[in-house]
Amino acid sequence: MSMTLTLAVLMPFLGAAGVAWGSRLGRPTAILLALLVVLMPAILILSLLDPLVAGETHLEHFAWLPAAGLNIAFRLDGLGLLFAGLILGIGALVILYARYYLAAEDNLGRLYAYLLLFMGAMLGVVLSENLIQMLMFWELTSLSSFLLIGYWRQREDARTGARMALAVTGAGGLALLGGILLLGRMTGSYDLSVVLASGDLIRAPPLYVPIHFWLPHAMAAPTPVSSYLHSATMVKAGVFLLARLFPALAGTWEWNHLVAGFGMLTLITGAVIALFQHDLKGLLAYSTISHLGLITVLFGIGTPLAAVAGIFHIINHATFKAGLFMAAGIIDHETGTRDMRRINGLWRAMPYTGTLAMVAASAMAGVPLFNGFLSKEMFFGEAVGGANATALGWLLPGGATIAGAVGVACSLRLVPDVFFNGEPVDLPKHPHEPPRWMRVPVEILVVICLLVGMLPALTVEPILHLAVSAVLQGPPPVHDLAIWHGFSPAVLMSILAMSGGVIRYSPRQPTYGPWAC
Repeated sequence: MSMTLTLAVLMPFLGAAGVAWGSRLGRPTAILLALLVVLMPAILILSLLDPLVAGETHLEHFAWLPAAGLNIAFRLDGLGLLFAGLILGIGALVILYARYYLAAEDNLGRLYAYLLLFMGAMLGVVLSENLIQMLMFWELTSLSSFLLIGYWRQREDARTGARMALAVTGAGGLALLGGILLLGRMTGSYDLSVVLASGDLIRAPPLYVPIHFWLPHAMAAPTPVSSYLHSATMVKAGVFLLARLFPALAGTWEWNHLVAGFGMLTLITGAVIALFQHDLKGLLAYSTISHLGLITVLFGIGTPLAAVAGIFHIINHATFKAGLFMAAGIIDHETGTRDMRRINGLWRAMPYTGTLAMVAASAMAGVPLFNGFLSKEMFFGEAVGGANATALGWLLPGGATIAGAVGVACSLRLVPDVFFNGEPVDLPKHPHEPPRWMRVPVEILVVICLLVGMLPALTVEPILHLAVSAVLQGPPPVHDLAIWHGFSPAVLMSILAMSGGVIRYSPRQPTYGPWAC
């Protein structure tokens, strides 16, 4: 019996202690050990790529409590491969970035150990075949994120944010436990292979239908932690479950209206609250909430093409949001503050950082030729189609357009108000560009935003095909990732969103005013 996936999940847990100990030999040793720990599970997972491309799902089973239906079991399919790639790839960039972000007196080895614990827990979530086992790794993500958010334990806001995150994610874990037990009762098994093949059975009985405030408080964490949690990992665990259980749960009136309805509420609420944030990371945090709502709406619409768009936006959001959080961390690191009422006019001191932030913000706004434009246009198109398929009607495309406009206004606030409008106000530090290697992770993410935006068929289509095949449990629907498909309602919505965002931003008062943005 192969143990490849089992070892890949265990590697970060085993390596965490070694990295913490090795950090005593200096920061260069710590970063090399941490990157080596990330490389090993990546090699193990890539060794299974050939059968995966051939359409096979790799399964590993080890008996644990077979009488209770509990086994140690892992699976690798296209969706697991996508998320494992995001977890390991962005994790490696965060490790490099953190080396230059943390001050000399900060314990880098401890941060790396926490990051690796979290990485192992997330790999366990996305690669688990047994749902009870997946729940155990889910709870480990809550515990490790508690440690990460509270890394600066001498700060009251860090301790408060960590406790709040643990309470909310713990409550969510209890709800997830209830859902898993119901699935097990309806299908007679906790194995995903059985659950995903039992959609008709799950949707038939009455058991089928029996929060956002903590996320900005998690901004007390070091910026490398924020970048990791918000881009590829913890906050996407929920939408990962939507994608993973899509074949078994989607396709009903209840799914369409509850999931799409709550998703639309989250999409608009997060975007509007983001407008009024003075903390640069706070703006990005609420923007993350909005984008998670967007992905939830797509899975709630429930069509195969909407699932394609949802997976595509997961990839795009991971890249541009990680880059933006790292850019925000550079600004904080080099100016001593994240207060947008003080960090105006930084272009003269930090033009290179400003360029990187501008590209990532353009992707987030959905500007053409950047990756965010492609998945947002798909979102608009599916929102129009969903208007006729659900009782939400034209609330879907209308709400999508409004949220798109607010998102554009947030991106405009992020770039012009930080880098161009006015002069810096009483900064704790004299601003300048960061160390060379601190910029490398942001550069890599920005290049991905550009390449996917301009060459989607060559860059993202292969992994998107594998992931969507796993989500739909069959071949993906016909779709075209071309930049231009001709004039359509989705293009009109994009134009309205871009124009509305510019109009919303233009008459604003200065950033430090009572109605910022």
